[in-house]
Amino acid sequence: MRRVVLVVPLVAVALLVWFAFDATAQTTKTSRGTVTALTGDVLTVKTEGGEMKFAVDAKTTVTADGGSTASRKAEATGKAGPRLSDLIQVGNAVEVTYMESGGTMRATGIRRIADAGRPPGPASESVSGTIDSISGNTMTISGSSGRDITFKQSITVDNSTKIVAEGAGTAAAKSGGKLVLSDHVGPGDRVTVTYETKGNVLHATEIRVRQRVKK
Repeated sequence: MRRVVLVVPLVAVALLVWFAFDATAQTTKTSRGTVTALTGDVLTVKTEGGEMKFAVDAKTTVTADGGSTASRKAEATGKAGPRLSDLIQVGNAVEVTYMESGGTMRATGIRRIADAGRPPGPASESVSGTIDSISGNTMTISGSSGRDITFKQSITVDNSTKIVAEGAGTAAAKSGGKLVLSDHVGPGDRVTVTYETKGNVLHATEIRVRQRVKK
């Protein structure tokens, strides 16, 4: 029997959520484990590194096979719809994507999985910023994480790096899957980069162009 993954909103009306580019840097982390408690807006997960508590809010998305992928709305809205506890229960294995701010880990996404074991390969993180320069297979981006804290990161790019930008898919098809990075992004462009840490090198797995500078 073919398994069907249903995608339904937690509110009565389906919502399409577009995430606007935020000029501040936002680093997303991922952790896997088993749910040990769900109290109010706090999800507790037992991971290999110990117990972790995640704050859940109206923007948290929940993905479950045979269940739903949705943007969880606060109960204060008064709109009917499945709650987090209807989709995630104690004992479930989950993968949580989250961001840390002020000592709080806020869950941006919760995905129910079959096994809470360590995922294969290095963990992925993402960062948003502005491209400073591109030299060979290295791209340097910078930005601000707020509170007067700035950052600059050099990220390595290769033929396996996916570029999400206008015209990139067509160009890749014509070139047999090979893309020249500088043909699609350049200094001044705002991007979100998903990367993996391999030793002391940050390797970009995806570059998503949020805003291009007019040439």
